[in-house]
Amino acid sequence: MGSTTVQKSALLLCGDYMEAYETIVPLYILQSFGVTVHCVSPNRTAGDRCVMSAHDFSGLELYTEMVVDQLTLNANFDDVTPENYDVIIIPGGRFTEILSADEKCVELVARFAESKKLIFTSCHSQVMLLAAGVLAGGVKCTAFESLKPLIELSGGEWWQQTGIQSMFEITDCVKDGSFVSMVGWPTLGHGIKVLLESLGARVSSLKKDQASVLFLIGDYVEDYGINVPFRALQALGCKVDAVTPNKKKGEVCATAVYDLEEGRQIPAEKRGHNFFVTASWDDVCVDDYDCVVVPGGRSPELLVMNEKAVALVKKFAEKDKVFAAIGQGKLLLAATGLLKGKRCASGKGMKVMVKVAGGEAVESKGCVTDGKLVTAASASDLPAFLFDLSTALGLTVMF
Repeated sequence: MGSTTVQKSALLLCGDYMEAYETIVPLYILQSFGVTVHCVSPNRTAGDRCVMSAHDFSGLELYTEMVVDQLTLNANFDDVTPENYDVIIIPGGRFTEILSADEKCVELVARFAESKKLIFTSCHSQVMLLAAGVLAGGVKCTAFESLKPLIELSGGEWWQQTGIQSMFEITDCVKDGSFVSMVGWPTLGHGIKVLLESLGARVSSLKKDQASVLFLIGDYVEDYGINVPFRALQALGCKVDAVTPNKKKGEVCATAVYDLEEGRQIPAEKRGHNFFVTASWDDVCVDDYDCVVVPGGRSPELLVMNEKAVALVKKFAEKDKVFAAIGQGKLLLAATGLLKGKRCASGKGMKVMVKVAGGEAVESKGCVTDGKLVTAASASDLPAFLFDLSTALGLTVMF
């Protein structure tokens, strides 16, 4: 996403059962902006993996935890020097219960606080701030509401967005000095915006008007494929909407996460977070958007059988808009004839489909731009995809 004038670096503190959404979204977004991110966990080294989970409400009074996939660490915990980083990011999840009793982890957080380095916490990871004793003196902090009494007992000042009936209505986070805290993943769009601004990011646009992007989704859309670019573009100040032909604004689409388990030929599909549709189909006007994005997962199979979805994508192409797809999302573009004569990033699973549609499957690159078409081979290629998509929208991020 443009070039950087100052190299930034982030430390991502990891552990088993960390919240997947709160881990992958900041990781991929920062990487796409050229920020170096080291993922570490105590008593583990680079190459080891941490299990991630999805926390979401499934009709019960409290959220449900679902094991989804794993993150491979890329650095050693024992090699970490806080002075080498601009921010420490601690996702939510149950792993912080164990890390809050680990002296090395607690000392690490305390050193970031003493150095006035940025500390970014979400949901339950504020327990690390409690363990390090850094909230004393009335530091404003928010978290999942079960932590409210502990934050107040530790000397912090509880902050909560006013006029909210449900955590899914929360759009804001709070920054007090070098501390940025969020209630959870529903606020990541604004949280990432605050994180980028705190790191000195400057967003510029070739357009006079706000860039606008429409995501075309359905049930079992790939979790990271919708959530990472959706939150990234929100953070950059874009207008973003997600629609599906047969659901109205406020209804949810189920998402899926794909985990390549050891010894398997293809990834296992696991239920991910629910994603709220942000606009009703009948309210969508192509002229209101600069770009349409079709994430992967199995939802493209549903969309390709819907004449309204196929026609909508064709309208974007006819009006010379940007159109983009991730993974299996290229299936819908193939049905519209938009892949003919185009180079497309493709994994093995989509190679035949791209060729049948008259396109050229490029396996050597995770993301490919060909004219107004931007494609990514898979969700793991999202950092490169975000860079290319934002460039196509005329956006640049500089530090």
